[in-house]
Amino acid sequence: MADQALLNSIPSVDLAEFLSEDPTLKSKFVAELGAAFTNIGFVALKNHGLSSDLRDQLYSSVKDFFFQDDAIKQAYEFPELAGQRGYIGKNKETAKGFKKPDLKEFYHVGQLNKREGMPDNIFPKEVPAFEENTKETFKIFEATGRTLLKAIALFLKLPEEYFEAKVYQGDSILRALHYFPIERPELLEEGAVRAAAHGDINLITLLMGASADGLQVLRTDGEWISVTALPDQIVINVGDMLDRLTNHKLKSTIHRVVNPPLEKMKTSRFSIPFFMHPRAEMDLTSLKSCIDIDNPKVYVNMTAGEFLEERLKELGLKK
Repeated sequence: MADQALLNSIPSVDLAEFLSEDPTLKSKFVAELGAAFTNIGFVALKNHGLSSDLRDQLYSSVKDFFFQDDAIKQAYEFPELAGQRGYIGKNKETAKGFKKPDLKEFYHVGQLNKREGMPDNIFPKEVPAFEENTKETFKIFEATGRTLLKAIALFLKLPEEYFEAKVYQGDSILRALHYFPIERPELLEEGAVRAAAHGDINLITLLMGASADGLQVLRTDGEWISVTALPDQIVINVGDMLDRLTNHKLKSTIHRVVNPPLEKMKTSRFSIPFFMHPRAEMDLTSLKSCIDIDNPKVYVNMTAGEFLEERLKELGLKK
């Protein structure tokens, strides 16, 4: 992992190695991905399938939506969906353990190949390109996520297809995030930040480069480090569900988005993560292979649906 794509030695891996017909390269990828997820929980990924053109078009349509008046955006907000589809307004999500809501608004696009009982996606008619670009990105990232889960399965000494049925028609979410400008920084409440320290709920997260700096990762030594991906890479991190399944062998690393310097507080920041979720019935009971005398079981048994329900309530998105 000599190519260090990110600041402070977050490693880089190349998905082309895993997809190659060379078993040595495939094994190398599995080992490097596993080592990164075991040690820090984050990795930078090359050859992920998302073109720079689609990324640019996606950000353009996302900006067009969020730069509209609040009244227009709120027409796509449905509280009864608990934030799982459509628009979620400003100051609606509060990180677990914090009292101040995050300084953000966001929009959720869910499973395109939806199973019975899933809510329909909601798309803004004012920005037609938003639907096209988010759908295409969802398809690409879901496919890339499935490939990464195959590599993770091999690292865990599981069958390569272990996760396939569990994520088929899963509860994955593409989230378009707008960290809105703070026009009166002097009035900002103490403790209010763009995204307070948290771990992601899901199995893995795929994150393309944001429009501005701000993402920080908590290292195992307690130091916060800034993460800045190169243009041709995306960042992948372990979520809480995968952490639970592996009894904390693979680390769901705590991360946050800090407020910008005072002179940039009146500017926007955009970010678009893809949260790879399994089906609700997936059993997150820790794998026996990840439990031993030195690593006793640390999590209670729970399904993915039960865990998601618990976290949505903690975030304030569900009553």
